[in-house]
Amino acid sequence: MKAVILAGGYGTRISEESHLRPKPMIEIGGKPILWHIMKIYASHGITDFVICCGYKAEIIKEYFQSFQSEPWKIELIDTGLDTMTGGRIKRIQNLIDDTFCLTYGDGVSNVNINDLISFNKSKKTIATLTAIHPPERFGVLNISEDYVTEFHEKHRGESSWINGGFFVFEPQVFDYLLDGDSTILERNPLETLAKENNLSAFKHNGFWHPMDTLRDKNHLEKLWINNEADWKVW
Repeated sequence: MKAVILAGGYGTRISEESHLRPKPMIEIGGKPILWHIMKIYASHGITDFVICCGYKAEIIKEYFQSFQSEPWKIELIDTGLDTMTGGRIKRIQNLIDDTFCLTYGDGVSNVNINDLISFNKSKKTIATLTAIHPPERFGVLNISEDYVTEFHEKHRGESSWINGGFFVFEPQVFDYLLDGDSTILERNPLETLAKENNLSAFKHNGFWHPMDTLRDKNHLEKLWINNEADWKVW
């Protein structure tokens, strides 16, 4: 099974670092957060990666040109500078012919990927996302009996679940990516799947943390230094 990682955004909220390198290449414990994400997947037996590059793609490509420390298959695809999340996925459609994993290139978790894949298979939906309890600044999900019934990009104030990334998709998801490079996965595609009861929610109560800001980066770095990095499942 392939794991697709979205690694093309500008990372404007962490511009202190992203003006030099793409956000997935910002380091935690001396390694890019992208490496940490790949190690999470590899610890669950997934070592076939498609990395959707964009902003400062050459830095990601240069890193992997000399990368020999892991026996992974890595495909680096330039999906455009200003392409939205759904548009980046649409651009790699020709590389996908079966169920695949997908996540963002800026967040780590100790979610059990194998359990996530099994859950997706049992629900027989086109898509499964990992639902986590959030800091309040994130958007929210309404969940009924393991199905996402509503998807709201922005938080509305209530205590709820949010989209934590770490998706599993069936190839039919490409039929929902209809607006070319401007397709935003988290809007019409996921909203439509939710309305159709085709979006399942794998509830994860363990560790999850994004690296949206410099504060987030420093927090993750501190956890790593103190041997409290719960996402280190390898």
